[in-house]
Amino acid sequence: MLRLSWLCAVMMGLMLAPPVAAQPLSLFQRASLNSRSGPLVDLAARPGARNLGASLFVGRQGGSLFAPVPPREKPLVRGRAGGATRGGTGGDALALLRALIGRAEAGRAGYDAVQHGAKIKPAKRPTQMTLQEIFDWIKATPGQMHAIGRYQFIPNTLRGLVVRAGVPADTVFSPALQDRLADMLLRDAGLADFRAGRLGRHAFMYNLAKIWAGLTTSTGASYYAGLAGNRSTITWVEFDTAMARIFPDRPPPPQAPRPAARPPRIVVRAGL
Repeated sequence: MLRLSWLCAVMMGLMLAPPVAAQPLSLFQRASLNSRSGPLVDLAARPGARNLGASLFVGRQGGSLFAPVPPREKPLVRGRAGGATRGGTGGDALALLRALIGRAEAGRAGYDAVQHGAKIKPAKRPTQMTLQEIFDWIKATPGQMHAIGRYQFIPNTLRGLVVRAGVPADTVFSPALQDRLADMLLRDAGLADFRAGRLGRHAFMYNLAKIWAGLTTSTGASYYAGLAGNRSTITWVEFDTAMARIFPDRPPPPQAPRPAARPPRIVVRAGL
């Protein structure tokens, strides 16, 4: 009888106790199954983060795990005239030479110039494009001209320079990068020999004209005149005068000696 009374008391106590709601388990809840560690994935809003819902990338600001690597540029030394140069290649004179070439090649468009014969232009300004975007545009628009930038790099030349310089494909085609690539072409043309006096001014100018079609040769025409519509945009006198002003320390090329006058030919006729 006593045991039955105890059992009834226990049952009455359970019936009178307040109900306890069952708590569902979730991988994303704030409370963890183990009170000593946090949740497996924290969906709590972080300061400054947008509420993007349940995502592994919530709270990431300014991009995602799959965002492209930011463009990288190697440091350059700038001359006082504002031209970007690599150390030891000159300052003002090199900047002025680049400006001369840029005017002949790109005109007012400058670093954002695209060859006028390109029927399908890039979607963005060249200085806002990465090298990869430029190469993608070239590949997607075959059969047209693709010279681009202040120095009107053509595809094969641009690819070769990028490989030589070791520039990543995600690098922006910025003015600094364009100047750097142009400096490589100037060295190819014999800039060091010219400045050291081992190469005459006119010979150096001829080498430049073989690289940039907008420059003229001593004949008064572009080295590539008539090829794909190329023509010089400055005269030989303008080119030569500008080079003499940019490099005043370089003496003018020696004048070729004039051939000696031939003595008059005396013809002796028979019978005289």
